[in-house]
Amino acid sequence: MALSVVVASSVFVGCSKQEAGVSTTSPKASAAPTAAGAKYPISTQETLTSWEQIDTNLASFVPNLAESPFGMQLEKETGVKVKYTHPADGQSKEQFNLMIASNKLPDVIEYNWGGGGTAAYPGGPEKAIADKVILPLNDLIDKNAPNLKKLLQQDKELDKMIKTDSGKYYAFPMIRPDNGLVFRGLMIRKDWLDELNLQVPTTIDEWYTVLKAFKEKKGASAPFTAQYSNELNIQDAFIGAFKTANRFYIDDQGKVKYGPIDPQFKDALTLLRKWYAEGLLDKDFALNTDSKALDNKLMSDSAGATVGLLSGGMGRWMDTGKKKNPKFQLVAAPYPTLKQGERAFIGQRDFKYNPVASKAVSGDSKNAELAVKWMDYAYGEKGSLLFNFGTEGDSYKMENNVPKFSEKITKNEKFNLQQMVSQYTKPNGPFLGDARKSFNTFKEQDEAIKIWGETDAAKHVMPLFITPTIDESKEVAKLNTAISSYKEEMFVKFIMGKEPIEKFDEYVKRINEMGIDKVTKIYQDALDRYNKR
Repeated sequence: MALSVVVASSVFVGCSKQEAGVSTTSPKASAAPTAAGAKYPISTQETLTSWEQIDTNLASFVPNLAESPFGMQLEKETGVKVKYTHPADGQSKEQFNLMIASNKLPDVIEYNWGGGGTAAYPGGPEKAIADKVILPLNDLIDKNAPNLKKLLQQDKELDKMIKTDSGKYYAFPMIRPDNGLVFRGLMIRKDWLDELNLQVPTTIDEWYTVLKAFKEKKGASAPFTAQYSNELNIQDAFIGAFKTANRFYIDDQGKVKYGPIDPQFKDALTLLRKWYAEGLLDKDFALNTDSKALDNKLMSDSAGATVGLLSGGMGRWMDTGKKKNPKFQLVAAPYPTLKQGERAFIGQRDFKYNPVASKAVSGDSKNAELAVKWMDYAYGEKGSLLFNFGTEGDSYKMENNVPKFSEKITKNEKFNLQQMVSQYTKPNGPFLGDARKSFNTFKEQDEAIKIWGETDAAKHVMPLFITPTIDESKEVAKLNTAISSYKEEMFVKFIMGKEPIEKFDEYVKRINEMGIDKVTKIYQDALDRYNKR
């Protein structure tokens, strides 16, 4: 489910790597209170150890976060020296497991502590605490983290998100700002629409008309394309028009459902199958496993529409496309519906808490109090500015009390914005995001956030951070892998016409036999407990 982003940064979520962090900010914090001696810079001789991924952009400049301008400034402002260990890119899960097995743990570990999925700690945060891998943080936050404590008191929803059902806080959260929750959606070549005298499509029928025109009149070999990583990355665009999803979701009655066995999911598959057969959906979609394949199709005019990220997708493609063709223009299209004027059932919308880059204190730490004071700095006003914008007078300056990246960052001749920002800030991690931070370079990107946000996703997207019990987690892990791989295999076969759509009922029966009702019940129970926190 990751936030998997395909640009520049290093979060291992299904969200955009970069997006997950770029827009990762939240309400502006008040000035950092000082409590329990947390006066910065802290006077200490201790050195903390931290295990965390290094942003992939930053890794091309320095091998270690401590050597970056951000790392050095953080040490200067907090007074705390930190020794960082970074897993190799793409190997964080394996290296995390090896580290846990070794019983030699650093003071803090930045990982997916509460987000479920295969990359998370098996059994979730409750199990990690029971295994003494991480510490419960209730007392530590209460006595040593006044900034985070204040935020949790002010925001009950956030407070629910970062604790277990038994009320244990387990990590310092990455908090997105309210304007950073939507960052992926449908985009289409506006210059082509204008040339063909067509409007931005809003319904499934309008999309059919547009894609047919792109194929017949613009010669597009893959009118609609998308990246494929474990699934077709369309964020339920088109599928959501049938009031279902290609995953677990919450229905209008608040019940957890598994979309791929809904009767109406057959209608969604039938639509995609028809588009595939007519050459409107990229015939090679299953080969688009990296961003390069997608880049090539969009930049060579083979495709005219896709689902992508705000900056790592739209911003980057507009930048490249305009250099070749000044008329090149991508605009956001709303998540489509069956009828004109309907509100989209679901789309991409994340939560203010991003579990995949949250920091926990290890059960072994001899410096737990210091670690908590160090992490709490990111939730105060000065710390939030450092994490989001870098160093004042260097990477940003204040204009009318608003931080703006300096030209050193925005107009660098050698490096793009994301590369420069990665050196002076922390694109992903446990800190308070700032709604004033934007990587948008085109007005079309600002408009996209509003257009993609017009859905009922807030009601229907499953929270990532519900916490099944230890036994429930084992059961889910046992059943989900087989169910997911069978579902995906059949999804591709149905769309490509390798299996007749008449076999849908047989496919549903098989998923039922594999135990989907057990998984659904576990998620429902966990969701009910979450709602009562």
